[in-house]
Amino acid sequence: MKTRYSSFLFLLLSLVVGLAACRVGRNYQRPPVTLPSQFGNVAPSDSSIAEMEWKKFFTDATLQQLIDKALTGNYDLQLAVKRVETAQAYLKQAKAAWLPAFNAQATANTNFPSKKSFTGMNLANFGMGDHIEDYNLGVGMSWEIDVWGKIRRQREAAQATLLQSYEGQRTVQTGLVAAIASSYFNLLMLDNQLAIAKRNVELSDTIVQMISLQKTAGEVTELAVQQAISQKQTAALLVPQLEQGIAIQENAIRILTGELPAPIGRNSQLHDFQVSDSLPTGIPAAMVSRRPDVRAAEMGLVAANAHVGAAQGNMYPSLNITANGGVNAFKASNWFSLPASLFGTVAGSITQPIFQHRALKTQLEVAKIQREQAVIQFRQATLNAIGEVSDALVKLDKLKSQQQIAGDQVKTTQLAVQQAQMLFRSGMATYLEVITAQGRALQAELGQADVDRQRLSAMVDLYRSLGGGWK
Repeated sequence: MKTRYSSFLFLLLSLVVGLAACRVGRNYQRPPVTLPSQFGNVAPSDSSIAEMEWKKFFTDATLQQLIDKALTGNYDLQLAVKRVETAQAYLKQAKAAWLPAFNAQATANTNFPSKKSFTGMNLANFGMGDHIEDYNLGVGMSWEIDVWGKIRRQREAAQATLLQSYEGQRTVQTGLVAAIASSYFNLLMLDNQLAIAKRNVELSDTIVQMISLQKTAGEVTELAVQQAISQKQTAALLVPQLEQGIAIQENAIRILTGELPAPIGRNSQLHDFQVSDSLPTGIPAAMVSRRPDVRAAEMGLVAANAHVGAAQGNMYPSLNITANGGVNAFKASNWFSLPASLFGTVAGSITQPIFQHRALKTQLEVAKIQREQAVIQFRQATLNAIGEVSDALVKLDKLKSQQQIAGDQVKTTQLAVQQAQMLFRSGMATYLEVITAQGRALQAELGQADVDRQRLSAMVDLYRSLGGGWK
């Protein structure tokens, strides 16, 4: 008996070792992706602003405080964290698939056979009464040997899914940091525009008084006064509009931080922020490995590749080892009459699927298609990332020129207003020229604030598109 048992184990072990070399699926390799050697006309560099922590990139104290609150209170980020926790639970389950499964069972049954049956007659002949009792207490074990690497592929898929959820969380964080920063700069722009509108209301009031004096002196008509008042009302109309925009922007920022709508205290002004002319971008290949959404797409591809191997393994024979043991007796009082009540069984089986209504083949075909989709999504994410970086660089370059032009335009229009007032007092210019000059100056100042904000937002876009913000 011992010789037969040893031979059985030896044959089983030889079979496992012989088939272990046959692994299903293929190991992951990153698919070829076309990448430029540099971003546009920007020379490649060894460093990138994306490597900077967001606290070092955004140094304003109020902005840092808002981002800190968002990273703890934002609900989208909290949901992303929960997705990570879910993926962690599935990974633990996948790791446990390597181990045998155990279950305990206790049964008790009573059988009253027919007295005319063979069993019933035997009970009567042996004086065992009119029924049969059976009590069983045992532990069962079932273990699937991962001959083809199917379980390993399932674990690999779960690991990749966990990493994908991590990268997804980082993607949410980078987007959140960028959204808070852009919203904050937009809020400062509205503050600046509100101050410009209020100054123009005061200037318009001065012009109204000046033209009213000219009317009293009989040099202009009532129409001139009405035109000046209309210009003042145009500037005054901007004040409540901008105050409304400020309140809405403050509420939007508060909601991003997970707080109730409320005003935001701030001491900085828009002109306190400057965009550096030297923002290193690194190289595109490094950006692909750093940017969270691209990394998440690649981890999705890794998981899809592993699912193909697992689906392929389902079509091959599965090797299972089962064992049961415990105590069994026809009376409960005899359960622990050891060793007489002990029992045990050990079995090994190989199961080969033959006809499953094409379910396994369809599962494999779908897994391969999903892997091809994941390749496309990875390449699409990479291309979109390159495009976003290029767009941000173009914006920064062209907005720098616009910023210079807008600054010159503000100086020109402000000088035009002063000259128009002087000429009007000396009778060498009409009131329409004064009003026109003031209107153009107002629009120029508002436009300059908007261009300043756009360039700061372009800087934020570049930082995010390069993969910065999750550190």
